[in-house]
Amino acid sequence: MKLIIEPDDGIEPVLRAIKSARESIDIAIFRCEIRALERELAAAVGRGVAVRALVAHTNRGGDIALRALELRLLAGGITVTRTDDDLVRYHGKLLVIDRASLYVLGFNFTSSDLKSRSFGVRTKNLTVLRDVLALFEADRTRSAFRPTTPDLVVSPQNARQRLSRFLRKTRVSLEIYDPGITDDGMIRMMKDLAPKGVRIRILGKLEKKWQGEPFDVRPFPGRLHVRAIVRDGRRAFVGSQSLRKLELDERREVGLIVRAAPIVKEIQRVFEDDWAKAKKTKKRDP
Repeated sequence: MKLIIEPDDGIEPVLRAIKSARESIDIAIFRCEIRALERELAAAVGRGVAVRALVAHTNRGGDIALRALELRLLAGGITVTRTDDDLVRYHGKLLVIDRASLYVLGFNFTSSDLKSRSFGVRTKNLTVLRDVLALFEADRTRSAFRPTTPDLVVSPQNARQRLSRFLRKTRVSLEIYDPGITDDGMIRMMKDLAPKGVRIRILGKLEKKWQGEPFDVRPFPGRLHVRAIVRDGRRAFVGSQSLRKLELDERREVGLIVRAAPIVKEIQRVFEDDWAKAKKTKKRDP
């Protein structure tokens, strides 16, 4: 398993992954304005790689850019499918290389996201890969999907259940990146951990009515896009879903439970650095 850290790593890890493909590329796109990525996808087609792109039917920026993206991809020989409109949004960011290497990303393929704090995780776990390929096919053909592996967090199918279980198992600490925590059930669950001595730190935003003890909340010192949680310094979650009802229950969001100790420790390290910077920024405020 490998970790991508933004803005440090930029788009290069994704481009390298695409360049490494020999047989197939499956990519789910919510936003894309990085032409280098589009060129690499077209180059992959040129060397005989089967490239399929699943493009969101809509996003907040409107449909014009998405439809223009579809036309550019089609011109590059890429098989393009638009997601259904049965969910509010298809917000997950996925890349599968040769059906053997999966990237679950917290960032879109845009310059603003690449300048933001975000993460991506690469895994070769066969059970997770099997489920993601089934998810990609289900969304491509507009058919039903049911996740089977507990480490893949998919909204709306199992996200609330999986993240609730993830939070309930906390014994010592939670470190959370989230630009907008508003789900009452999830917040109440975390609050109930406080009498057990759990420390909860949040970089991002927590709904105003819940602010105060036991939550230690600091605004992120910059632009924050990823949703990530470190539990007890031993497990992590990285994905596209905030702890918000809309993103848990009504949109297509995808995340991954991370068990690899080196990756969890690295996310923790980045959090601690960001937490210290947030503290310094706060002290400078009048």
